[in-house]
Amino acid sequence: MALYDSTMSSQDTDDSPVAEAPKRHSWPRRVLGTGLTVLFVMIIAAVGLVAGSFLRFSTDVIGLKPPSDIGPMDGIVVLTGGSQRIDQAVRLLDEGIADRLLISGVNPATTGSQIQKLTSAEPALFECCVDIGHDAIDTRGNANEAALWVQENGYRNVLVVTSNYHMPRSLLELQRVDEDTRFIAYPVVAHNYGRFDWLRDRMVLNVLASEYGKFIIARFRHRVGATTPDGLRSSIAGAEADLPKKAQMGQDN
Repeated sequence: MALYDSTMSSQDTDDSPVAEAPKRHSWPRRVLGTGLTVLFVMIIAAVGLVAGSFLRFSTDVIGLKPPSDIGPMDGIVVLTGGSQRIDQAVRLLDEGIADRLLISGVNPATTGSQIQKLTSAEPALFECCVDIGHDAIDTRGNANEAALWVQENGYRNVLVVTSNYHMPRSLLELQRVDEDTRFIAYPVVAHNYGRFDWLRDRMVLNVLASEYGKFIIARFRHRVGATTPDGLRSSIAGAEADLPKKAQMGQDN
């Protein structure tokens, strides 16, 4: 009887650690599992927010239409880079919406007479009322070039002509450099889509996704007050011209 009791006691002692081991080591697994679940939920939520933001941006852009009643403007600024933009701007100038037009971001090798021939506008209209801007190399450059033109002419109400997808970022950059001027959007619509028809057009999706990313970055820079290049050829040329001088100063020192 004593032997039986001793054997049972030995088995109880040997089995106890094995039975308790999973309990001692289960809490790290639970914590890891909970952490992965929270991380997964956060990723899903972030993806959902970005997708929702992109969908809202895209539907707003697709829904942009030219204003039906513009009223007299001091000037018109058209940003090069898309089809039909310059044609629309020249037509608005010819209709008397404003007295002067700036075509911003023109390639330095392109002349006003070449643009005039492409638009089939009267040469006299270009000679009297069209300014050609060759300094801007991107949207920030367009904004700075336009702001200087607006300041030189003392304008307060300016019509902005560019593609509908490009309009939000263009207005953001313009208002960043010139808060006093009233910029009115005149979006150029290349294709008329229904509310969600654009989702089936891969090319349009790619354009919208690219522009959405650029817009978010531009808005972030604006909010944090980040210093960025002004997007002007003259600034780049000036910086490159200063390099030999700085190198010479370093040698002199």
